[in-house]
Amino acid sequence: MTGQPRNERPGTAARPHDIYGLLCPGRAVYELLVHKWTGLAITALEDGPRRFGELRRKLEGVSPKALTQTLRRLEENGLVQRTVYAEVPPRVEYELTGLGRGALEPLAHLRTWVRANTGKFAAGE
Repeated sequence: MTGQPRNERPGTAARPHDIYGLLCPGRAVYELLVHKWTGLAITALEDGPRRFGELRRKLEGVSPKALTQTLRRLEENGLVQRTVYAEVPPRVEYELTGLGRGALEPLAHLRTWVRANTGKFAAGE
């Protein structure tokens, strides 16, 4: 016996900070950030607070439901702050928190890579 738990292959035990590990806390953060609309929503808020309608116009193709779900996930995870103003009609704005602003740098690197390599991808494959 090698000390490896039963039914577990060598090298598959949960390792701290191994994003491929099912139990790694960083995995949930990674999955949040690579979600379809998340990166676009974060970068759309780069220049300051925006209202829902502004975000929807900026993120062409996003449905109201998908944008609402994305903003809720970002708020629940501390990346976005939602502010409701006591006006008639009520005004709601979304803005990045410090944590959300921290995600801008890696997303900017990704955008740069995408711009540089978009033409290199095989069309329709």
